[in-house]
Amino acid sequence: MIEKIVLNWLKQQLDVPVYTEEPTEKPDSFVLIEKTGASRDNWINHATIAVQSYAISMYEAAKLNELVKKTLDAIVQLDEVGASTLNSDYNFTDTTTKRYRYQCIYDLTY
Repeated sequence: MIEKIVLNWLKQQLDVPVYTEEPTEKPDSFVLIEKTGASRDNWINHATIAVQSYAISMYEAAKLNELVKKTLDAIVQLDEVGASTLNSDYNFTDTTTKRYRYQCIYDLTY
């Protein structure tokens, strides 16, 4: 399951909590992952993963996003992942909760 692979990889590599669901008690900085799509072609799996980086300032959220991107670029070190491609990343500040966040979208082959 690609969500578990990504979750475990990010937890091992990052110094902030990583979740698949938004926690009820939110730390100052954390990462949230979500699979937004998937496909299979000739028995090769592909998934699109959205990763949101939350922090106490826009600058800190942007820094965390850059670290997440570097970490996801390196996920191909795992035998289970064949390719990791950045699709896009952008400021995704939550105007409802007024929490700073960035989001990066990755296409993974596994």
